[in-house]
Amino acid sequence: MSNYKNKIAITTGDINGIGTEITIKALNKLNIKREDIVLITNKKNLQNYPKLNQDYEIIDIPFNGTVKYGTLSKESGEFCFKSLKKACEISPKAIVTAPVSKEALHLAGHKFNGQTEVLEHFLAHDGQKAEMLFTSSCFDVLLLTRHCALKDINITKELILEKIQRLDNYYKNTRNIKNPKYALCSLNPHAGEGGILGYEEIDTIIPAVEQLRKKNIDITNPLPSDTLFVNAGKSFHNGTKAPYTCYVAMYHDQGLIPIKTIAAEKTVNTTIGLDIIRTSPSHGTAFDIAGKNIANPDSMIEAIKAVFLK
Repeated sequence: MSNYKNKIAITTGDINGIGTEITIKALNKLNIKREDIVLITNKKNLQNYPKLNQDYEIIDIPFNGTVKYGTLSKESGEFCFKSLKKACEISPKAIVTAPVSKEALHLAGHKFNGQTEVLEHFLAHDGQKAEMLFTSSCFDVLLLTRHCALKDINITKELILEKIQRLDNYYKNTRNIKNPKYALCSLNPHAGEGGILGYEEIDTIIPAVEQLRKKNIDITNPLPSDTLFVNAGKSFHNGTKAPYTCYVAMYHDQGLIPIKTIAAEKTVNTTIGLDIIRTSPSHGTAFDIAGKNIANPDSMIEAIKAVFLK
């Protein structure tokens, strides 16, 4: 097998979605040197799209189906899974993934809640855990819990300690940010109002915060998320940095609604906590516009640019 340690591996995602389209558009706009990229895709499917500007190395992944834009298929789910597996096997410098369909993965028998979990399955060792961090030019958002039903969310002291220490290690040792500052969202409305609207802040979250501070981690007490992101939004529109390096959300929509509202096309989904950094656009497969050549590649462009800055 070739040595890929200095290359960025890019997977093109669900064949029936916009993944191949935005990958080609992004690479042609960025015009990255051919020796820096390896594409993990299906060569035959590439023929359905405009030609790439550079003659990038391609690892061909079989697709045993028919391309039907905008539809779910187990064949596409299998293709996506094999593409991700191959990206992990070649041990590249970093991985960029175009969007996949979780439903298609499940149809193919791969019961993962997303690409983050697939990457963790293949790359994690010695107790490593993958974390989902969304980054933008203004501020970042970490999700304490990811793709799970709201009724299943269980915020524990151990979970907060583990994930924020992992986040702090990323900023200090990978991003070389000496003094990152973290804003912690509350779980309950108005941070529980002293127990009137819930005791999780008092019983679980604040004790975790106090322990984190003893480890020299700069983090706020749990703050109401409806007002916490207001200043972040103002900073973005003013072209300045937000007051905090990262906003830590208790659950998926609490963190993603504000960052996508503020910076939808400039937001990058980043997997941290593993040996290899992975980035991805912040949107999905966009089945409704697949095959129409109208997909916006901006988030994919940002995802590719991000790995060259790590």
